[in-house]
Amino acid sequence: MSILLPVLAGLTGLVAAAAAEPPRHFAFFNRDRAQCRSSSFLNASRLQGAQIKYTWPELEPEKDRYRFDMIREDLDFLTANRKRLFIQLQDVSFDGAIVNVPAYLAATGAARQYDDESGKPAGWVAARWDPAVQVRLHKLMAALGREFDGQIEGIALAETSIEFGRDDRRAPTGFTAAGYRDGIIGNMTALKKAFPQSVAMQYANFMPGEWLPDSDHGYLRSVFEAAWRLGVAVGGPDLLPFRRPQLSHSYPLIRQSSGRVPTGIAVQDGNYAAKDPKSNRRIPLGELMRYAQEELRVDYVFWRNQEPYYSRELLPLLR
Repeated sequence: MSILLPVLAGLTGLVAAAAAEPPRHFAFFNRDRAQCRSSSFLNASRLQGAQIKYTWPELEPEKDRYRFDMIREDLDFLTANRKRLFIQLQDVSFDGAIVNVPAYLAATGAARQYDDESGKPAGWVAARWDPAVQVRLHKLMAALGREFDGQIEGIALAETSIEFGRDDRRAPTGFTAAGYRDGIIGNMTALKKAFPQSVAMQYANFMPGEWLPDSDHGYLRSVFEAAWRLGVAVGGPDLLPFRRPQLSHSYPLIRQSSGRVPTGIAVQDGNYAAKDPKSNRRIPLGELMRYAQEELRVDYVFWRNQEPYYSRELLPLLR
């Protein structure tokens, strides 16, 4: 790990001897599905598609009753306009008022998150480590695969990062870091089985129970190694080349995944405005794009349509 950190630590010397293949660019519209119908997106030829987030309760409002009409509507529209759809399947939230687990399962299948620093509530996550919850989630994946595999560009599971307070002190009963790792790998296995043709991706950025490089129990690495064995794509949120946590956790592993499985990085809310603490300057979007392509060597970049950066900077850059 430490050998790679100097390579990833800065933006100088980005041009490698052999440039990586250009990534596929997608607009990330979060849950604002209507934005995929905007003329600015449809006219941007280098934006090859849209990544849209669909929550578990939306897709399974009642037990074993699935509603995929939103996905079908978006897919049909995008296909008619020669764009591709990349689904993000959301079972986690970072807002205490939002529970992205179906109501029939929420009482036992959702766990409250707590901020590591303040200890305050910080959203909810499906009990990914619970076999009963996995059964339900895997059934949803299988149903989605029967309906959309081979038609969509890909589907991504939400990030692995969750918080239960410092040292997981407020973790729910039955939770262990090792069990969580196993649950993530089980979900990846089910996703790949459901989507053998479309890209099946796991967002893997941080794992509970370790903090790299000082406290390394192999949890994050084992998720990536499982992805390599299974043929599951890997990626994660936040393109922040100067942030030590990313440099110590997901970035080296994403780079090591290049050429083994498809890889991706999401430019999310706040990434455009973030400043390099050493220079106190925003990194221009062109440099972010080069970093994603030449350092991380990703196959996909998912650009959040955050204004004013999306319209003023990203779209002109892609043109």
